[in-house]
Amino acid sequence: MKRDIFSDEHELFREQFKRFAKNEIEPKIASWNEKGMSDRESWRRMGEEGFFGGDAPEEYGGAGGDFLYDAIVMEELSYIRAHALMASLHADICMPYITEFGTKAQKEAYLPGAIRGEIILGIAMTEPGTGSDLANVQTTAIRDGDSYVLNGSKTFISNGQIGDLFVVVAKTAPDSDPPHRGISLLLVEAKTPGFMRGRKLDKLGLRGQDTSELFFQDCRVPVSNLLGGHEGRGFKQLMQKLQQERLCIAVASIASCRRALDDTMDYVKQRRAFGQPIAGFQNTQFKLAELATEVEVGQAFTDKLLAAHVRHENIVTEVSMAKWWTTDLQKRLTSECLQLHGGYGFMLEYPISTDYADAAVQSIYAGTNEIMKRIIARNLGLDLT
Repeated sequence: MKRDIFSDEHELFREQFKRFAKNEIEPKIASWNEKGMSDRESWRRMGEEGFFGGDAPEEYGGAGGDFLYDAIVMEELSYIRAHALMASLHADICMPYITEFGTKAQKEAYLPGAIRGEIILGIAMTEPGTGSDLANVQTTAIRDGDSYVLNGSKTFISNGQIGDLFVVVAKTAPDSDPPHRGISLLLVEAKTPGFMRGRKLDKLGLRGQDTSELFFQDCRVPVSNLLGGHEGRGFKQLMQKLQQERLCIAVASIASCRRALDDTMDYVKQRRAFGQPIAGFQNTQFKLAELATEVEVGQAFTDKLLAAHVRHENIVTEVSMAKWWTTDLQKRLTSECLQLHGGYGFMLEYPISTDYADAAVQSIYAGTNEIMKRIIARNLGLDLT
């Protein structure tokens, strides 16, 4: 069924990107997964071809289009399992902080390089002791003259080893009451003295993604790198951008579901047992019919939210619904598809095994699914405490 949110120009862009991905991304995926990191040349090639910043301002090198172009890149990378190339984190989660909240000087300094794929971006929110509780981060940034002295640690940071510039969540006023009023966002270059990369973390899934610890020890960050130029606005900035981040998760999850389902349907048609293809058994047919229906339901809801997001509607409640529902579906679907592969599903030579492992984190990052349900309940007026 044709998805009516995309124009002919969008679909032409999709075909261009699919050709690029087939020729320049797919051949590298196995190597990235083995090394646990993508390569910088691929980032530069993505930038050269104009696949970063589809909705970024033209004056900084962006295409000046809409978010649907970025969604296409997310979908196609997820479908080919190119999880190592964190394009959505870079272009659709981190870059918008600079685009929307950055000063003119900050935009000029960082946006052109990020759009060209020369400055790789990351965001440092999570800390060892805070998880989803952003208001209680312990990293501090205390002003000293023309600098902030940054001290603290972060963990589970994507692009932690390869990244060049990080949006760091820190407290510029540690004693603020309530705590969230003391939070600011700083743009921290990886070359800054006192910035230290910790371990590249060994994960269950998403093996090609570079996920790391970061440490800041008397790291002196210029005051000019305070995002937006005003202290205490960090929590509000984070909340404004979490809508797009959670929509990105839903977009990628549905694309991953579709790939796992497509591969499983091909497998059951070829694999034989008891004298017939597995696809001939009623259990197989019913299970795949149910999963295919759920993928289409999830796609329809996600497409509706994409269209609303492009119209700049406030859909925090709905993207929270989409984030938990699509990621929960991804976990269930990959489990069922692995089961249909039988013993071969447990073998790493079959991609469904990595799909199953990769799905595990989807309900955890970008706000756990429990947090999503809490947001939904509050916005439905159910929080009467």
